[in-house]
Amino acid sequence: MKMEKFDPLNGSIAHVLNFLGEGWSMLIIREAFFGIRRFEEFQTHLGIARNILTTRLKRLCDNGILERVPIKEGAKRHEYLLTTKGKELLPLLITLTQWGDKWIYGKGKEPIIFLDRENAKPISPILVHANDGRKLRPREIMPTAGPGANKEARDRLQELAELARELDNK
Repeated sequence: MKMEKFDPLNGSIAHVLNFLGEGWSMLIIREAFFGIRRFEEFQTHLGIARNILTTRLKRLCDNGILERVPIKEGAKRHEYLLTTKGKELLPLLITLTQWGDKWIYGKGKEPIIFLDRENAKPISPILVHANDGRKLRPREIMPTAGPGANKEARDRLQELAELARELDNK
């Protein structure tokens, strides 16, 4: 699927959703963060069909999220390890969990709580901060065209900037 057809802004969100947007991939990534490495372990812990797991693992490897490595030199069996690119999905995983805990389960009903191993206390909510450390609200964030933006994206982002200026002047 060409992202330009899916997302006129040709943005990163559409590209990420293209290979992570279905549920099994995020659950596989979660299990990898929990230390699961082998095909059989993923299958057991997730209850996922072998053909679906095979397809998702291949896609995650093809996209550089997981790396398929032999268990030992010359072995036919493999493990799946998070790459650096995969490890950088941790804030996304935590954010999705925290959002679900708040809006789906509710306070006091969280199914999984992530703790800081050092002090066994819950980690802080993931928030968006300015370069100077201030917490930013949605209205304080301005999307702008990056160096990879196409003409359609630049035009749309210009429209958004003009709309924001109008709202600020009201």
